[in-house]
Amino acid sequence: MGQYADIGGIHTWYDEYGAGEPLVLLHGGMCTNETWAAQVPAFAEKFRVLAPERRGHGHTADVDGPLHYDDMASDTIGFLEQVVGGPAHLVGWSDGGIIGLLVAVRRPDLVRKLVVIGTNYDTSGLAPGAEDMLANMDPASDDVAMFRDAYVAHSPDGAEHWPVFFAKFVVMAASEPHIAAEHLAQISAPTLVVAGDDDLVSLEHTVALYRAVGGAELAVVPGTSHAAMLEKPALCNLLMLDFLEHDAVPTMLPVRRAHEAHVPG
Repeated sequence: MGQYADIGGIHTWYDEYGAGEPLVLLHGGMCTNETWAAQVPAFAEKFRVLAPERRGHGHTADVDGPLHYDDMASDTIGFLEQVVGGPAHLVGWSDGGIIGLLVAVRRPDLVRKLVVIGTNYDTSGLAPGAEDMLANMDPASDDVAMFRDAYVAHSPDGAEHWPVFFAKFVVMAASEPHIAAEHLAQISAPTLVVAGDDDLVSLEHTVALYRAVGGAELAVVPGTSHAAMLEKPALCNLLMLDFLEHDAVPTMLPVRRAHEAHVPG
């Protein structure tokens, strides 16, 4: 069920399903909540699922000036405070994962658990070729038809605004984010880092993110790309729900987490 809420001057659309602990879905760049179609039914059986569409995305209008991830993180913090009413689990894909990281750094009190999928914390984390692909995308090309069609179908700004929004998005994605490793180390929420084994974000960068966030868990989904949760939804849902519903198990032969293991006195 979709509706609007005014968050810091942004007339923000969100969908809501289910009941239980709140879980906020943060969609990817140039996407809408439709990309969560394979996750919502499974998650809504366990949680109260809320899915806001960010400024310029889906049913939420664009704003004057450039787009910035930090502003979208502020919008998300406002959504958590005003609509959710407190802390929630955050599940973010791609750009949504970037925003999840920023929220977890800035407002740890609002994040119960964090899942980031195909997420980079710095522009240097894109896989070889991904940066060129982004720079050479044409808003009228068939390569971006999926994004363009979703935009035209839902945006209150109309089809004529698509090239404007597209250009703003490309500038943002090419120049941001730059989250310092020491800030990632401040994240206190239990965190699951998920990536496809052929992701737009390099595996090396994904592992660096996993290592930077204390106690984080890592899942690399075989045979998938940046759209892992669309390509193998059952496996991704299983991994994410297992993480969200259960505490971490004590491992028998820890190495990375050895210093965190409790030694009986």
